[in-house]
Amino acid sequence: MGNDGQQRDPWAVADDEVVRFTSDLIRLDTTNRGGGDCRERPAAEYAAARLAEAGLEPEMIEPAPGRTNVVARVRGTDPAAPGLLVHGHLDVVPADPADWAVHPFSGEVRDGMVWGRGAVDMKNTVAMVLALVRSWAATGRAPRRDIVLAFTADEEDSAAHGADHLVRHHAHLFEGCTEGVSESGAYTFHAATADGRPVRLYPVGAGERGSAWLRLTARGTAGHGSKPNPDNAVGALAAAVARVDAHRWPVRLTPVTRAALTETAAALGVKADLDAPGFDPERDVDALLARLGTAADLLAPTIRNSANPTMLDAGYKVNVIPGTATAGVDGRVLPGAEDEFAAALDALTGPRVDWAYRHRSPALLSPIESPTFAAMRAALLAHDPEAHVVPVCLSGGSDAKQFSELGITGYGFTPLRLPPGLDYGALFHGVDERVPVDALRFGARVLDRFLTTVE
Repeated sequence: MGNDGQQRDPWAVADDEVVRFTSDLIRLDTTNRGGGDCRERPAAEYAAARLAEAGLEPEMIEPAPGRTNVVARVRGTDPAAPGLLVHGHLDVVPADPADWAVHPFSGEVRDGMVWGRGAVDMKNTVAMVLALVRSWAATGRAPRRDIVLAFTADEEDSAAHGADHLVRHHAHLFEGCTEGVSESGAYTFHAATADGRPVRLYPVGAGERGSAWLRLTARGTAGHGSKPNPDNAVGALAAAVARVDAHRWPVRLTPVTRAALTETAAALGVKADLDAPGFDPERDVDALLARLGTAADLLAPTIRNSANPTMLDAGYKVNVIPGTATAGVDGRVLPGAEDEFAAALDALTGPRVDWAYRHRSPALLSPIESPTFAAMRAALLAHDPEAHVVPVCLSGGSDAKQFSELGITGYGFTPLRLPPGLDYGALFHGVDERVPVDALRFGARVLDRFLTTVE
């Protein structure tokens, strides 16, 4: 009780901490440049210290110098209930201060926003979880299920020093966990009906396309650049890359994407019957997306496989025809479409170019008719009753792929209430990454409701 006899707001401390923790974590530069060039340890030490202050016993796991993960377990009130994994990564992608309005590692709070690299991907989520479990400790509250917290290294590269290492060498820490939640879902997506009525959608991740990072290699006859050469590796590679780039992949609708199309259309007042006689996905899905306006951005990347050329490497001198040329391709594969993807690459690259997986991870599908999804929907609607919660398949990937190897079903659920005009998707790996202070406080409350009510 305060001096005025009034009960103190139980969220007062957490509201302050979630903002402060986000800023503090952003100031700890954990840039992952790939190839092992990263040091997450300062952020791991920070997170572990905040957890220890809340009475938890965090374990720091460092498979290589500076590549540090933190795992802790919050004991639930029902020992018979399955555990729930809540995970977030500590590394961030590079940022050039010259391109930013605010220094990317300042953690500055300006205009109601916390600015900096990691503000949405995903030090904000780590901060929300830290503030929440500390609030539980301070108020004597606890979830029903055990909550395992995992703050990981290396998600922005291969996860070799992060989730992959934890799964392969420390699986016992996740014993009992059947489901997990992490990034890229449950944020406000502002859409509109055909007559302009605003609609707030909250897309919750219930699947991920698999990663298929490829290396294409063409071999030919080296020679002088002035002479004809019908066996030019660069020409063969360029032709193959052009075919891959131009290929239009067929529509493939997973159960999650079918539900996403149906529920998003319903929220926007658009008629959509994917089971109607004569419905042809190849012909009709793109037409349906066109009627969904900006909401199509949530769904269009996940109705097909994709393969985007991203890197080229050949030669060392302009007048020398090299014997080898290589390219990098970022492939993403829908659940169940792995064989189709490989067959298409065989045809597109042709006999002159070999291709191989440089990095590969599985596609995921999670049930949407589940108590866990229902609890996520209910938690969001409790704090934004006029919104619409819809399932989506994520176009990219997360550490959920690694944790799926332990039988943990993953969802994208990091709630944020965002204002109109703030392009959340563009902030991921983008310039001037920032998150509203109000969004952080909203997210902590939604997480609290979900984690303490989920069956």
